[in-house]
Amino acid sequence: MQNALVSIQILPQTPNGESVIPYVDKAISLIDQAGVSYRVGPLETTMEGELTQLLQLVAKLNEEMVKLGCSQVISQVKVLYNPEGISMGALIKKYD
Repeated sequence: MQNALVSIQILPQTPNGESVIPYVDKAISLIDQAGVSYRVGPLETTMEGELTQLLQLVAKLNEEMVKLGCSQVISQVKVLYNPEGISMGALIKKYD
């Protein structure tokens, strides 16, 4: 059951001070490959799934940025947890 929404804004310190956009694109690609439902926003990406799975994915995103040569990563993360279930659609349906 999907019991969590996790939003992440990932801000890697790039190796040579170049744009973070290619790194953010890589992070979004990894989210897509993980097979979780997600929605890209202008400042963060929100994922929907099981809390433990999503938190492991957050860790993987940070680790991947380091593998790509970033010396450090700031990740701003928001979590909505509801053990009875939650979905993005339920929260934003009146706005779509």
